[in-house]
Amino acid sequence: MTPTITYRIVCGILFLLLANTAFAQQNPDAAWGKTDKKLTMELQKLVNNFRGTAGVYVYDLKTHREAAINADTLFPTASIIKVPILVGIFKKIQEGELNYHQPLLYHDSLAHGGSGIMQYFKDSTKTNVSVAVTLMISHSDNTAAHWCQALAGGGAAINSWLADRGFQFTRVNSQTPGREKADDMYGWGQTTPREMAHLLCLIRENKIITPAACERMYRDMTHIFWDDYALSQIPPYVQTASKQGMVDASRSELVMVNAPHGDYVFYVATKNNKDQRWKPDNEAWQFARNVSALLWHYFEPKSKWEPAKGYEKFWDWNG
Repeated sequence: MTPTITYRIVCGILFLLLANTAFAQQNPDAAWGKTDKKLTMELQKLVNNFRGTAGVYVYDLKTHREAAINADTLFPTASIIKVPILVGIFKKIQEGELNYHQPLLYHDSLAHGGSGIMQYFKDSTKTNVSVAVTLMISHSDNTAAHWCQALAGGGAAINSWLADRGFQFTRVNSQTPGREKADDMYGWGQTTPREMAHLLCLIRENKIITPAACERMYRDMTHIFWDDYALSQIPPYVQTASKQGMVDASRSELVMVNAPHGDYVFYVATKNNKDQRWKPDNEAWQFARNVSALLWHYFEPKSKWEPAKGYEKFWDWNG
């Protein structure tokens, strides 16, 4: 090996180390874990069988070990972008620009289609910020979420906070000036499995805004209506914090499990999905269930729990 080649290799290694150090300084809470090779191999088998593009990131908060497959690939967030919007709202509350119980007046002009119940409110219905936040997260209410995005200062303000914290790829696209091309490509928001999982870690560990704000946000994320996918493979008596995102060709899920032997977080992302049916056995939803089941029994190997026979009859399905 010539001295020139050796020099270039050394420079390349130093560049990577400095880049990781710079990111850590911007976002010191986004610790990179040591690879769990066994878990990665098991997850890879599931990813290989998926008809589309799939990514998985898993992080064990106790051991700091991780499994990552396409974890730094950009995926549409769909409704999971409501987690950064949630952070944006609480930032405004902490700064005194909003109050958690601040009165709001709903008008028909605010209505957005898709999931949620706020679009069915009568015109001039009195509500407040806490109701909008709760509906946005628990029922993935699109009308409430667009309203919260505006209250948080818009996508630009949320994106600025994300960039300041070292999040390079997670962005709000919809109704955000300068993000039109990204909106066409990824929709409302974009992220990577690794980044969104680390954002939830920051909330779980009370490391953004204030501990009080983190606790309130985390509580909101533990009351999820859409529990038929990854959450269905975790015992109902084990607390989880989560957010789901769904459009025709992309179904993804963010989950933190407060497991008996230690918390773990995972993000299951899909795009370019071949199966775009809105049926309970959609391939992407089943993929999320399979990943979640694998993780539960991997981290809790002595657990004998399995979903009760016939549980599919009680899915909250309206199709």
